This record gives sequence, structure tokens and C-alpha cells, in this order.
Amino acid sequence: MLIDCQREYTDGKLPLTGVNDALAECARVLDAARAAGAPIVHVIHKGQPGGLFDPTGPGGEEVQEVAAASGETIVYKGLPNSFAGTELDEVLKGFGRKNMISIGFMPHMCVSSTVRAGLDLGYGLAVVANACATRDLPDGRGGVVSAGTLHQAELAALSDRFANIVNDVSAWNT
Repeated sequence: MLIDCQREYTDGKLPLTGVNDALAECARVLDAARAAGAPIVHVIHKGQPGGLFDPTGPGGEEVQEVAAASGETIVYKGLPNSFAGTELDEVLKGFGRKNMISIGFMPHMCVSSTVRAGLDLGYGLAVVANACATRDLPDGRGGVVSAGTLHQAELAALSDRFANIVNDVSAWNT
């Protein structure tokens, strides 16, 4: 499952730290999934016209390197949790699989909320660390949490109960 691999994060209003390296790893994971014949779901955040993730503008487009191929499922969402108000659970149940690999943007927001909800729905989850990217965030007290620290902390939190965290696609090339 690719979460929010959209241009808003590459050349839009919310550029992410390390996004190009993360996209390269997303492409490797996607290639491996396609080669294995695994079902693939592209989750696309659909914002409001004129705003972030504008569905009528370039920010709402999927990044070309990881765009959906013919026959791959696209799920549109309006909230961080990809299950909230979408058909994602039904789509995954239709595949007859209870395990999923999540990649995309941003681990502290949409990846995290989706993975946490997925556990509640009975899915076994893995997150590919190098196929995720985020940005620096204000800490609410006048400081900033760096993207690297935020990324590391969120993946550590997810690994505590919600998902298996792997570095890259080589986890499945054994």
C-alpha cells in the first residue's frame, strides 16, 4: 500500500526531507510487489480545490515514478487514516490477505494513523523505513523537531506494537 506518494510532497507546498531517496525505495518496493503478483493499493489524499492536495492541480497527482499501473487499485481519502470514510478495508478484504506492507508519506501522520487503524481491523503490518519521508515540525514550544528525529521516533513508536519495521525491500529478498 502506497500512502500519499503525491507531488504536494515533491514539488508542491509541503516538500519533505529525503523525499527523492524515499521515492526511489518506494519504486523498488513497488517493483518487487508487481513482480510477485501482489495486490497493490495506491492511497491518494484528495484535498479541496485551491488547497493542499488539490485534486485539480499538480499537488494532488501521484508522483510519476510510483504512479498506479493499469489494474492497480486507487483509494481516495480525505483524512490521515486511509481507512476512515473509504473503501480500503473492503478492498483489502477482497484480496483475501491479512498482511500488508505500507510505504509513503508522512510516517508521523498518514502512515501512522493508517497502520494503527489497520491493526485495530486485524491486519498484520510492515512499514519500510527507507520508503517513507517526513518534514521538520514545530514542537509546540517554540522549537523544531527535525525530520530525521521525527521519522526515527515515529517508526520506533510503531514498532512497539503496531507494525514490523524493515529498512528496505531487501527484507523480502532472502
